[in-house]
Amino acid sequence: MKQPQGKRTPVIFDTDMGNDVDDALALAVLHALESRGQCQILACTMTRNDPKSALYTDAVNHFYGRPRIPIGVIRHTKPADPSSFVGAHSQFKTAVNPDTAPEAVELIRKTLKSQQDGSVVLIQVGFFSNFARMAANPEDRALIARKVKFLSVMAGAFTSIDGNAHFTEYNVTQDVPSAQTLTELWPTPIVWGGFEIGWALRYPLTSVAQDFGYVEKHPIQIAYKLYCQPKEERPCWDLASCLYAVLPDRPEYFSLSEHGQVVVEKDGFTKFIPKPNGRDRYLKMDIKQTARMLEALVGLTSQPPG
Repeated sequence: MKQPQGKRTPVIFDTDMGNDVDDALALAVLHALESRGQCQILACTMTRNDPKSALYTDAVNHFYGRPRIPIGVIRHTKPADPSSFVGAHSQFKTAVNPDTAPEAVELIRKTLKSQQDGSVVLIQVGFFSNFARMAANPEDRALIARKVKFLSVMAGAFTSIDGNAHFTEYNVTQDVPSAQTLTELWPTPIVWGGFEIGWALRYPLTSVAQDFGYVEKHPIQIAYKLYCQPKEERPCWDLASCLYAVLPDRPEYFSLSEHGQVVVEKDGFTKFIPKPNGRDRYLKMDIKQTARMLEALVGLTSQPPG
């Protein structure tokens, strides 16, 4: 059942599209949730400096029937290394021109100004570059405090990973200064989807093989096959943070840690310090929640447009 238009959660999707295929799957999840009347994708912004990242994102948005979604690019960081899958955009319709597309921060700022106070959920599944720049700007920080409900970020690690109690996660280590800036200055609640969440959720190969055959060419299926090894079931890091962003009040999927404060250390380690009424919390899952989460994510990722 679709929710009334007024109940849709407005979201901005901030992504390093091209570094890992879970960004592509996560965007598919958001499109499915919008089709179900549960969110509205206001904008997609890139943290990866590669024109093909914007083009592939636009191709996915066109495939799902939402060419209206504006795309912001990042230009001030070093050019990205080649991606194995974003070149698949050439097989699909696109309209964005990466050379003339707005800067990501400019688009986020413009988009937030047009929304109701306290209504927008920001989703960061890439580097900290864009949101950290805004957090460091007093005017942007005030805008965020006024317009944003919370930030759902896929980053860090809050349990041991394969016995490593000091695991440093990729999205943090690629730009530690920006991660430190954001954690020091961000003005709204943050919910962290740590590495351990996606690590426990592996996208099944049976879905890749069987669930996208309703069209001859599917941008998600093509991307998965280009990125992954033949028998690889990729972790669902970014998908989980997207689902929480739109459906935070679903205890069958997630639990939350106590309140606290995340501190990013020099090597990129995310240290969680319990603190009453602290700004930060992180996602937790037990065995039952993990099974339910995976079922939900597969259903959403493979849901046809419409």
